[in-house]
Amino acid sequence: MNTNLIKKIAMVVAGAVLVAIFFGLDLQQYLTLDYLKESQARFADLYHAKPVLVIGAYMVIYILMTALSLPGAVILTLAGGALFGFVTGLIVVSFASTIGATLACFVARFVLRDWVQKKFGDKLGTINEGIAREGAFYLFTLRLIPVFPFFVINLVMGLTRMSLLTFYWVSQIGMLAGTAVFVNAGKELAKIDSLSGILSPGVLGSFVILGLFPLVVKKVVTFIQGRKNET
Repeated sequence: MNTNLIKKIAMVVAGAVLVAIFFGLDLQQYLTLDYLKESQARFADLYHAKPVLVIGAYMVIYILMTALSLPGAVILTLAGGALFGFVTGLIVVSFASTIGATLACFVARFVLRDWVQKKFGDKLGTINEGIAREGAFYLFTLRLIPVFPFFVINLVMGLTRMSLLTFYWVSQIGMLAGTAVFVNAGKELAKIDSLSGILSPGVLGSFVILGLFPLVVKKVVTFIQGRKNET
């Protein structure tokens, strides 16, 4: 048995064990807005007492969940804003999400190529055509406008010829604006103490931005593509 095959088997087994633990222990019950609100004060106290430990643990959890394509990234992003505030939350979530996405891309390229091809082959053709035509800008567009779920992009990009370094920096920049919107929404949600708090200008503003963001970005991308076609 060659070394590469052993590595692939080991990665598959490790991933399967982590996924089994996640669902077997019903850990998704902790990835809800209700649990986030209930635990907000406790997590805040822990963060103020041991900020480095909490940030490190948060990033490890976020990276693993993104790398394994497990559900809960949105709640974790909101939690980052609620726990760390906007600036720290944006930095932490941005790096954790991008590292996790790059690991998912690597796993798809190294281990899951056949499975991803079978599962998402219909989407792969469209994405490959876009990469051939637009290059890294196509990935940047996919990150800005959620045509496909992000976990699908992570997996399918593993089957392309794009380098992992390019995938990383394009994803880091492309996801930054959307991450900022969700982190800000999380920061505002942390201020809600009652149902009437949902009507506060900060919270309402965050959700208006969440709704308008994809539409605005689409207009901007269309404008840029139009200018490129003219040159």
